[in-house]
Amino acid sequence: MMTFFKTTTSCSLAAATLFLCAATAVAQPRMDIANDILNLGEVMFQQPKAVHFELRNSGTEPLLLTAVHASCGCTQVTYPREPIAPGASTKIEAIYDAQLLGTFQKELEVYTNASSEPTYLTLQGRVVSTFQDSDYTDFPIDLGNVRLSSNVVEFDDVNSGDHPEAVLQVVNVSRESYKPELMHLPPYLSARYLPEKLAGGRMGRIILTLDSERLKNYGLTETSVYLARKLGDRVSPENEITVSTVLLPAFSHLTAEEMAAAPHMVLSQDSLVFGDLGKKKKATQTILVRNDGRSPLIVSNVQVYGRALNVSLSNRTIQPGKTAKLKVTVLAQHLRQAKSQPRVLIIANDPARPKTTIRVK
Repeated sequence: MMTFFKTTTSCSLAAATLFLCAATAVAQPRMDIANDILNLGEVMFQQPKAVHFELRNSGTEPLLLTAVHASCGCTQVTYPREPIAPGASTKIEAIYDAQLLGTFQKELEVYTNASSEPTYLTLQGRVVSTFQDSDYTDFPIDLGNVRLSSNVVEFDDVNSGDHPEAVLQVVNVSRESYKPELMHLPPYLSARYLPEKLAGGRMGRIILTLDSERLKNYGLTETSVYLARKLGDRVSPENEITVSTVLLPAFSHLTAEEMAAAPHMVLSQDSLVFGDLGKKKKATQTILVRNDGRSPLIVSNVQVYGRALNVSLSNRTIQPGKTAKLKVTVLAQHLRQAKSQPRVLIIANDPARPKTTIRVK
């Protein structure tokens, strides 16, 4: 009986050990890559190109990307630092700078907690100085002899003293040489053209620089500039480029006591959905603006992007604990002409929230 008891105990311990080992082997992260080789095709010279490698954790424990190394400094990599839950997906972004002409193949070395060996990802393609075909997907704005990457420029969250830059890509689709030039630049904007003249099929860059010290008011400033398509060209809606800037007040000088006594703006909702207007010419909705702070909330500006919206605020100075009504009206006749999503911008003296954007769908 004693021998039988000892044998049974030993077998039970062995079985439990095997079970724990099996459970440990199963409970682990696992990285699945949708495609470990991505071909970028033709990439324009000096036009950085971004790709995304999609991956999924098909294991039973959180997956952690511990490091991702590019094979050269020509490729910038961004990857998630937080653990990826079992069954969840994420992306690794790689941006190739396209500074050298010719065929390229670059590798990413991915280290995870799923394996002691790295996983290799590859991006490949060819950098060209002229387009070999008529695929202009990166230049959707067609101006006839030239095409643009965008006709909307936005300088967001600018502080006084900043000099941010925005880049527009332009390609000459004609056979004749072309010299890009922006017309009607306001005093606070300047432009550089690289190169100054484009041969047929060549791509260049227009670099816009904002001088924030020459802006007069906080909040939204909008203007239009126009890209000349030929010598002596005129301004028109076809060659218009809209430029918007949001200048913010600075609160870095406030003391801890002043911050604690500051106003605090709370909205009843941060977005509005109007849906299909049908035959209606306009529709209106209301947002409540409440001051949960300890001093008066002063709204210095309430502005809209484009002409598709009208707004009105019942009170620009909101005392602590009080509420004001913000009415937002959508104008159907201007919706089709809007180049970007309609938005309402609020600039206030709330240090934690000097700028608030309300998106309208």
